[in-house]
Amino acid sequence: MKTFLVGLLAAGAIGAAAAQDLDRPLLLVAVPELQGPYNHTALLVMPAGEGLHYGFILNRATGLKLSTLFPEHAPSAKVVDPVYFGGPERMGSIFAVVPRDPGGTSMHLFGELYVTANADAVDRIIESTPNDARYFAGFVGWQPGELAAELEAGYWYVAEPDAALLFRHDTGALWDELVQRVEARRRGI
Repeated sequence: MKTFLVGLLAAGAIGAAAAQDLDRPLLLVAVPELQGPYNHTALLVMPAGEGLHYGFILNRATGLKLSTLFPEHAPSAKVVDPVYFGGPERMGSIFAVVPRDPGGTSMHLFGELYVTANADAVDRIIESTPNDARYFAGFVGWQPGELAAELEAGYWYVAEPDAALLFRHDTGALWDELVQRVEARRRGI
């Protein structure tokens, strides 16, 4: 897919309208025809400056608990939900998305949501409010122009981000529901 996207960039197929939409957080929903590692995914994506973007796959629960990944960290056993596969970048890192500023080295996502990968901050979250966070292993990253090219090529439906989606317990049907919602909105239903 990356080679195809580079070709689109070189051909100047990137539209200004797509680039304007990328200055704020978005919910991306893979179109039904998208094949490969991102088929049937829903992602939260945020701008990171200088044309970079990053995000997390919202509907790929790993089945692994934090206590399995960190058996010597007793507080990890308090986390009920599994760790989610956030994407292929930095898969060895745990990111905690929380509904309030955890302080320290965290990044504001949108609304009241923040994310941190700082080990001390993640430990504090696990120890004090373990089930108020969603934990992701890795993230998805886009270089300048890549996300705009994917949007221009029609790989994603775009919707407004919703904090409730990040903390939803059952994400198995999330992609199907979002596709139905987006397609119904497009048909004016």
